[in-house]
Amino acid sequence: PIPQGVDMSLLTREQILAADDCSIETVNVPEWGGEVGVKSLTGAEKDAWESERQTEAGVFNLENIRASLVAIAACDADGQRLFSLADVVDLGAKSVRALDRVFQAAKKLNGVTDEELDELEGES
Repeated sequence: PIPQGVDMSLLTREQILAADDCSIETVNVPEWGGEVGVKSLTGAEKDAWESERQTEAGVFNLENIRASLVAIAACDADGQRLFSLADVVDLGAKSVRALDRVFQAAKKLNGVTDEELDELEGES
């Protein structure tokens, strides 16, 4: 039986899979002379990012954490990534003020909290 007060118009599989649920926000980065697109990640992209940050010893690697998230979240107007993981070291060499602007937007848009980072680091 369905509990009282539950909406009977639940989404179907097709509706969920067809939903356009990704978004792009723009971040003004004056140090870089303009705006940067930041996209919401898919579940698979976020899982891959978290997995990529794990070392062989199971430690969550915080080295270049800003650059690694920016590398997968920075995008063009069509949502296509601007960088690859090969660009992480180069991105990490950019100004922390500029990088942090984009990192903070990517964290917020993708539900990456300081608590989650602490928890991931604690799982090591």
